[in-house]
Amino acid sequence: MAVAARVLSVLAGTTVVLGVLHSAIRTVVLPRASQVRMARIVFWLMRKVFDLRLRFARSYGSRDRVMALYAPLALLALPFAWLAAVIAGSTAIFWGLGVASLRDAFTLSGTSITTLGSHPAPDLPTTFVAVIEAIVGLGLVALLISYLPSIYAAFQRRELNVSMLEVRAGDPPWTGALIRRHWTIGWLERSSDLFAEWERWFADIEETHTSQPALVFFRSPIPGRSWITAAGAVLDSAAVLLSTVEAGPMPQAQLCLRSGYLALRRIADFYGITYDAAPAPGDPISVERGEFDQLVGELRQAGVPLVEDLDQAWRDFAGWRVNYDRVLVTIAGFVMAPYAPWSSDRSLPFRAAKVRLRLPPGGSPWHDRSALVLAGPRMRAEERDLRGSTVLPGPPALPR
Repeated sequence: MAVAARVLSVLAGTTVVLGVLHSAIRTVVLPRASQVRMARIVFWLMRKVFDLRLRFARSYGSRDRVMALYAPLALLALPFAWLAAVIAGSTAIFWGLGVASLRDAFTLSGTSITTLGSHPAPDLPTTFVAVIEAIVGLGLVALLISYLPSIYAAFQRRELNVSMLEVRAGDPPWTGALIRRHWTIGWLERSSDLFAEWERWFADIEETHTSQPALVFFRSPIPGRSWITAAGAVLDSAAVLLSTVEAGPMPQAQLCLRSGYLALRRIADFYGITYDAAPAPGDPISVERGEFDQLVGELRQAGVPLVEDLDQAWRDFAGWRVNYDRVLVTIAGFVMAPYAPWSSDRSLPFRAAKVRLRLPPGGSPWHDRSALVLAGPRMRAEERDLRGSTVLPGPPALPR
């Protein structure tokens, strides 16, 4: 019985160590979106800790200061979780190989992974395992060192465009401000240059924010900025220019819209956020006709040339917006984005709502959890009463 227990201990410890290596490789090395159970558990537990702290935050500024630490600390906690699991797995291996007590096995494992060498292995098999554990420990540290520069390089690329958008769209970013400023300086017809740049930006965040998902929670250096509200302002600007403003053909705006909603949907897919993948152009959206009319009045007052048929313009705008409306608003609440019109203003943290994350194929119960999303009084992250909205049939949704 004792021999069988030690054999099972070696097998269990080996499974744990191999599982850690598998998790580290998929998290750091694999260049694609991948659901990593251990990483999700670490981030989930850290979010629970931060949620407790948020209960004492009485303003957005204090919540932002708290949540600014969430992603960096969770990311730094991940290698410590890896190392702790390796120590636990190696402890089981050492005990299974004949080390007298669990305490001695733990001491040997701890000194091996930290390369202290203060507790030498008693024989050749345990020496071999000690060397392997030391290599694994150093390798995990090296992976983290190589991972952080790539994370922050992607963060800097993202934030460069977000910062530059403030010059055109203001702070918080607003579609009306962007269009009015382009009209005032005579750049309305040159808006395609902006949309070409943001098409590339959307392609970049689609890749980086799914292969390095912690980036979704990294907050901008300026508290009032956010990558998701900036994305919403650009997408809405493209939709308004295509539907409402007399600015001539703008195929680049259409490409930017498609690039944008595909990127947001891929990020939503990673986090299991549900949405209608094939919305009808007449489906309800979170922007109401009255809000759209207010924007039209703002543009008219600034002298921006508008189309004559504003009813058709509303239908056209709704037909564009329906492609990204749900994912935009839900992600804005998911990351606790700062206030911005037509995005986070309908998911601001006034009351708590829960989003049930889908269980991916082959996933684990850890995926099927409720992620706390702070929602506002006008819209819940998963359910919103849109019966008061007037949404008329619009143009076909963007082709997929």
